[in-house]
Amino acid sequence: MHSSLDSVRVAVIGGGPAGLMAAETLARRGVQVHVYDAMPSVGRKFLMAGKGGMNITHSEPLEPFLGRYGARRERIAPLLDAFGPDALRAWLRELGIETFVGSSGRVFPSDMKAAPMLRAWLHRLREAGVQFHMRHKWSGWTSACDTETGHRLRFDTPGGAQTVACDAVVFALGGASWPRLGSDAAWVPLMTSRDVQVTPLRPANCGFDADWSPYLRERFAGQPIKPVAISLTDIDNKVHNRQGEILLTETGLEGSLIYALSAAIRERILADGEVTIVLDLAPGLPLERVVEEVTRPRGSRSVASHLHGRIGIGGVKLALLHEVLAKDAFADARRLAHAIKALPVRLLRARPIGEAISSAGGIPFEALDAHLMIERMPGAFCAGEMLDWEAPTGGYLLTACFASGLVAGQGACAYLEARGALA
Repeated sequence: MHSSLDSVRVAVIGGGPAGLMAAETLARRGVQVHVYDAMPSVGRKFLMAGKGGMNITHSEPLEPFLGRYGARRERIAPLLDAFGPDALRAWLRELGIETFVGSSGRVFPSDMKAAPMLRAWLHRLREAGVQFHMRHKWSGWTSACDTETGHRLRFDTPGGAQTVACDAVVFALGGASWPRLGSDAAWVPLMTSRDVQVTPLRPANCGFDADWSPYLRERFAGQPIKPVAISLTDIDNKVHNRQGEILLTETGLEGSLIYALSAAIRERILADGEVTIVLDLAPGLPLERVVEEVTRPRGSRSVASHLHGRIGIGGVKLALLHEVLAKDAFADARRLAHAIKALPVRLLRARPIGEAISSAGGIPFEALDAHLMIERMPGAFCAGEMLDWEAPTGGYLLTACFASGLVAGQGACAYLEARGALA
């Protein structure tokens, strides 16, 4: 066991937001930190997430903000107490990155980009003495790891296998979404081989398959359906009603509204083999008005022309009605009106986890202490998407990743302090 301050060494495995925040937290305490990542550069998924505009957090009040974490709300709350949305924005300001609140309440860097923020952050980390080791893929521990005397970690590198001794380690290896950017879940068997509990990883913020006809696939794939509202009853018989935009794909449906409900949709499919969601194709109009407009005499006009003229239903929405309804429904104006306000669409399965924006599952909080240390593995901390939680897009994912990285870093500091390895 090292005892002098200069020889204290913490390995952070994973160079995403959670790992980098853990590294910064440790470096600020004067700890010697080494960051290891399997990819040629850090923050690859972070940069990809920022391609359409870097949504860093959300401005809504803390109570509804916490509600976005669903069943893990009580476990995420202490992390956000330590480093919540306001603290994150203040931290960005320190980094020289101003932010603004968009019309949806989402928070973005003023230039909407991820790369300048990552560059500034890496510069600050290097100035603080953090050392980076790229193309180092963690492959487990050497022999029977005695965590009482530190960790001996194995890495596969371009130069061959390498062993790293450290007093503590922060794992921030991500989940299983976007594996080509580094989060390939190769850590799961390594953890389970050490009797660390891991909840199976599942896709989150993902699309779902429907059994579309060739006509709908070929003619309308890639088209947005908006505005639209979704109604869904989850496995606890709670009804979810959300309005927004969805995207019709070759295989089914995706988009922000589907992502927001993906946990409830996924769990219903796991329980029942499929789920029927109900789409309101005219969310701005009450049922009575739709019935009134659709049942008006249409004269010589076609049904399509009538629907478009009276209530603006056409294009992909009309195609979806034809996809779901029998032909005779179009001859019954009242029945058609009710279908426009409540169109049942069957979803059969989630898209593969590699396509998902994020993943659920991972190391459960019940296997960790309050500092995110693995109970059965002293000196080993976990942060980010490796943990068993999920949240919709909108800044909630990143906020909790940053917060868990900070808490894991603080935990590692406290662990070193308790062992007399940190002044």
